[in-house]
Amino acid sequence: MDTERQSTGPLLDTYELGGLHLPNRVVMAPMTRLRADHHGVPTDLMATYYAQRAGAGLIVSEGVAPSVDGRQYLTEPGLHTEVQVEGWRRVTDAVHGAGGRIFAQLMHAGRGGHPANRPDGGTPVAPSVVPRTDLVHTLDGKVEPVAPRAMTIPEITAAVTDHAEAARAAMRAGFDGVEIHGANGYLPHQFLADNTNLRTDAYGGDTTGRIRFTVEVTEAVADAVGADRVGLRLSPGNRQFEMVERDPGPVYRRLLRAISPLGLAYLHVTEDRDHPALAEARRNWHGTLVGNTGEHVETTPEGAAALITEGRADLVSVGRPYISNPDVVERVAAGVPWAGIREKEFRYTSGPRGYVDYPRHGERPRHGEDLVAPLT
Repeated sequence: MDTERQSTGPLLDTYELGGLHLPNRVVMAPMTRLRADHHGVPTDLMATYYAQRAGAGLIVSEGVAPSVDGRQYLTEPGLHTEVQVEGWRRVTDAVHGAGGRIFAQLMHAGRGGHPANRPDGGTPVAPSVVPRTDLVHTLDGKVEPVAPRAMTIPEITAAVTDHAEAARAAMRAGFDGVEIHGANGYLPHQFLADNTNLRTDAYGGDTTGRIRFTVEVTEAVADAVGADRVGLRLSPGNRQFEMVERDPGPVYRRLLRAISPLGLAYLHVTEDRDHPALAEARRNWHGTLVGNTGEHVETTPEGAAALITEGRADLVSVGRPYISNPDVVERVAAGVPWAGIREKEFRYTSGPRGYVDYPRHGERPRHGEDLVAPLT
């Protein structure tokens, strides 16, 4: 075995995750791709996309809205109607048919929502009335954000219930588990962070109040589907979407102490350039740890493998390389470099181009339109 393959070999090791046998330690990270229809129903195109990437040890889906209130984009998929469940069943069947495993990421946008991206035209909700200042992506282009409504206690309770119900819907849809998105500026993160949680009631103030919503959601989801089917994603110190956490350590240590007894399938942590998120998690979390090298750090096979060999993580999530490499793991095994992304078409477009038309290594480039097999 040559030096490159020796350095990436740990990615190919097997791993037992609860009741799932993972054939390798690579997790396909959740990435917004926006190919659902306007009702949040997954499409055949999505089934093709995820099935192409079934070689990952585990796939975590793109963020899925647990409710209408939680929706961020008009073509974002949901898990709050039976039609959406049926659509996801086609996706999970395709992934399982290709030999893969897949969790659904439950993602509530909170203040990141916009009336233009909701079928009901409703105002987004959040811990406090703190709007974003960056432009919001809609089908009509980028528009100014709107100020969210501060959630009432009944609305907070409803959001907790929505996550649990969406988790149950995920099981009906054939997912192997769910991941709660508590990172990257989404609703649980908005409760955890300094600048987006100005509450003075039981869901704000000190660390006990700030972690309460995330703890309640995690407990409710674990109770709904079993803790061994639940992961939680966190990104301490992450400044995405204008989040501010001046001293993440005490908040997240308190959070991990609160949820550790639940016995979750895993904790998924994004490294941060200013806060040692993975090192802190490793010291305070004794279950399976999924590590990510960071939002603005290019992931390489060698860097991903180093997280495992250095003991910083048990599994490694890989994001952007999976856009342009449906065969990330297969390329590692063959010692073949990962292909680059066609930047202008990789994310917020529609249709197959830049989505399912990236070839596997050794294949000639193909047209996306020819790759979408109708599913029955």
